[in-house]
Amino acid sequence: MKPYKLIPVLVFTILFIFACDTKKQNQITNTSDYNKYLNVDGNESLDFANKEIDFWQKKYDAAPNQKSYLGIIASKYATLFEYTGDIKNLYKTEDLLVQSNEANKYSKVSTIRSLGRNYIAQHRFKEALVLANKALAIGEGRKETQKLLFDVQMELGNFAEAESNLNALKDMNDYDYLIRLAKWNDHKGDLKTAITFMEKARDIAEKEDNKTLKIWSYSNLGDFYGHAGRIQDSYDSYLKTLAIDPNYSYALKGIAWIVFSHERNTKEAKRIVEAIEITHNTPDFYLLKSQIAQFEGDDAAALEDRNAYFAMLEKNNYGAMYNKYNTLIYADAKETAPKALEIAKIEVDHRPTPDSYDLLAWSYLNMGQKDKALEIAKKYVVGKSFEPKVQYHLAMIYKSNNENQKVAPIKEELLSSMYELGPNLEKKVNKL
Repeated sequence: MKPYKLIPVLVFTILFIFACDTKKQNQITNTSDYNKYLNVDGNESLDFANKEIDFWQKKYDAAPNQKSYLGIIASKYATLFEYTGDIKNLYKTEDLLVQSNEANKYSKVSTIRSLGRNYIAQHRFKEALVLANKALAIGEGRKETQKLLFDVQMELGNFAEAESNLNALKDMNDYDYLIRLAKWNDHKGDLKTAITFMEKARDIAEKEDNKTLKIWSYSNLGDFYGHAGRIQDSYDSYLKTLAIDPNYSYALKGIAWIVFSHERNTKEAKRIVEAIEITHNTPDFYLLKSQIAQFEGDDAAALEDRNAYFAMLEKNNYGAMYNKYNTLIYADAKETAPKALEIAKIEVDHRPTPDSYDLLAWSYLNMGQKDKALEIAKKYVVGKSFEPKVQYHLAMIYKSNNENQKVAPIKEELLSSMYELGPNLEKKVNKL
């Protein structure tokens, strides 16, 4: 063989080796780490909750005047919701807590707060605030009520009030304070500090060997590390969560996202999601599968999964819980953009946060009202939210209004956030 004929072979070999090295660098996960969690036989937490419901329900049926039993039963239905995702369990929890509160004439702060947290889960934030203020007025357990108030005010975009309640809780040795301080710093766009405080909270959970707090700490650190681009740390945190609770589907979903967004292994990501769906079936998994199919270029499968998502919403009453997802889906097509605007307006009314106003601005942009979109974004969003998707929407709004000098710095920031945004937005970000 003549020397020049070796050149294509050498080039191909070098490219092949480079591709293999790149794939190796991207490889974080190992199926042997998490396979055992994909098909776990039984769920101890779920079994215990069901036994407790049966036990306390029989006691209540025998003594209906013992209204304190209702709160106990409610807490067990909340556990069922956490593990199954079945919305009926969340509503059953609400029903029992309302009965309990009515029996106590809304005088017992712990039961009032429990109902408030149930309303937060349902995205009924204004009603949750009413309950939190009612508990505060009673005065008992003030610190616990201020924790609830911080959580509600953050959801409503009342950040000054949220900070005031956070300051009232200040105790660097208190787990609940630290996780809220982490959330506050994340809200301000200071992810590095947020992680530091979450790690301090994790240390407390480990020192106390508190299973519930460790699960919460590890899973949330998994999210934070992912946002910071620390994918290996994120993966390790999710595995730590699963080692404590093999049925904790949220951690498995986090691993599925790593496999999809970082490793671009769509087949494996889909396998994980479909395993989770067997025990924890919620609409958002259809959207994740739709994203995966979209990245694979399978438009028919992407549409099928999206239709399955909407069918599940129609079958079950999720209230406002999926308004954000619905707005983003409808805003993507001109024919459904008016529907997106309608939902965005409702969302702004429910929770007037920068993220909700972003949905409103994005909906106006997709309806062709770029001036209106810019006006809303400048007034309610700029400098108030640092979420990558919100920043992408801002860049698109600026670009549409020929404020191109503001696009470049956002684009640079977004390119470092591609893991969080997901593979489907990569081409769009590059075109900014």
